Amino acid sequence: MREIQGFMTRLSDAGIVLAGAALASDVRFADAQRHDFVAPFVALSTACVLVLFPAFGVYDSWRGRSKRMLAGQVALAWLVAQACALTAMFSLREIDYVSRLWFAYWSALAGASLIVYRLAAHAVLARLRHAGINLHQVAIVGAGPHCDAILRRIEAAPATGFRAAAVLLLHPHTAVEGGRSASGGVRRFVDLDAFARYVRGSDLHEVWLALPLSEERTILRIVAEFRDDLVNIRFMPDVRSLALFESGGVIDLLGVPAINLVASPLSPRALLTKDIFDRLFAACALLGLSPLLAVIAVAVKLSSPGPALFRQKRKGADGRIFTMYKFRTMRVHTEAPGVLRQAVRHDPRVTKLGAFLRHTSLDELPQFFNVLRGDMSVVGPRPHALEHDDLYRNVVAGYIHRYRIKPGITGWAQINGYRGETDRIEKMERRVAHDLYYLGNWSFGLDMRIIAATIVKGFVHSNAY
Repeated sequence: MREIQGFMTRLSDAGIVLAGAALASDVRFADAQRHDFVAPFVALSTACVLVLFPAFGVYDSWRGRSKRMLAGQVALAWLVAQACALTAMFSLREIDYVSRLWFAYWSALAGASLIVYRLAAHAVLARLRHAGINLHQVAIVGAGPHCDAILRRIEAAPATGFRAAAVLLLHPHTAVEGGRSASGGVRRFVDLDAFARYVRGSDLHEVWLALPLSEERTILRIVAEFRDDLVNIRFMPDVRSLALFESGGVIDLLGVPAINLVASPLSPRALLTKDIFDRLFAACALLGLSPLLAVIAVAVKLSSPGPALFRQKRKGADGRIFTMYKFRTMRVHTEAPGVLRQAVRHDPRVTKLGAFLRHTSLDELPQFFNVLRGDMSVVGPRPHALEHDDLYRNVVAGYIHRYRIKPGITGWAQINGYRGETDRIEKMERRVAHDLYYLGNWSFGLDMRIIAATIVKGFVHSNAY
């Protein structure tokens, strides 16, 4: 059944891509004969979709997972598929026959349709699950607040299709064996044998272990109890007191599952998709902004003696040092060794043109070259000068964890107003708190939200001087 559903989903995606191409041709061209030359391009793109969508996890089960993240993954996979098809057409020297306006219409129509189709399908599934259809009944073994939090999450998200049918309480205070809870009709047990009989008698196929790591003996007992049953046992360890990021998750390391306690919460696949998007976005931005970059470079050269670009060493992912580019906004001057003064309001070192560039953040545009080189990301924690890193890493809790991913041109802290001069420790603490929130809650959708907010309101800010 699952194989048939997967085949039908792939067939639907191919149909959406083909229909989007045909509709874009009807919108762009009045002559139907002009449709023929795009057929190879459409075929290549459809093939790329069928190959790349599984690699981006589009066809995985998204029960209980963020649909915003699903939309982001579909959008990213579609953009990468189009980029691969464009590259193939360029290699075959057929790119000159492709209408850019038709390509834009097709990309927008098909991309939006792919996302809407999936969201609509999941909305239908959510309605069915609300109505009690396509449910997964689960039994939970737990203790303390962590178990209560899992139960609340299940109750708060009925559209996921999970329902708690029974709970085995390891350290009950006021529980009665076989009794019912006050809400949800969840059976509560204090005896493992009674719990196991209920799981088997009710034909439940999911047992979740919401336990701290110290309950190793209980975990082994549960696994041994259901070893000969067709029951899925999932361990949801309570590591909140140990883990830096709640979304750290479990990874495969040398064939052994490992829990990330203090590590980047972004999986290798997430980092790869983020890097692919960054390179494509930076290439498009540099192509589109090249006239503006040239004008600003000439204006900086004419505004005061010195180079157009300002180069400074910054820390990247994992603390690696790289050279960051910006348009020069200050008059050429020298600083004492080991000393770096931040720009302040009405700073005499800043030129008139430099003040405008800093206020509008246009001085940051050359950092798209850093993104293209792989030193930076479009979205991420802003990199600071090395002298500030040495100061704040010993003063602000969690500061060094900002460098678990590539620094960004814009970020969650910047669109929330935490940019510019950090003349007080409290300002840096709030900026770091926003950076750590971004790390712990990253999604492709959140990146798109930050980019959109930067375009709409992030270029001009009162703190940028």
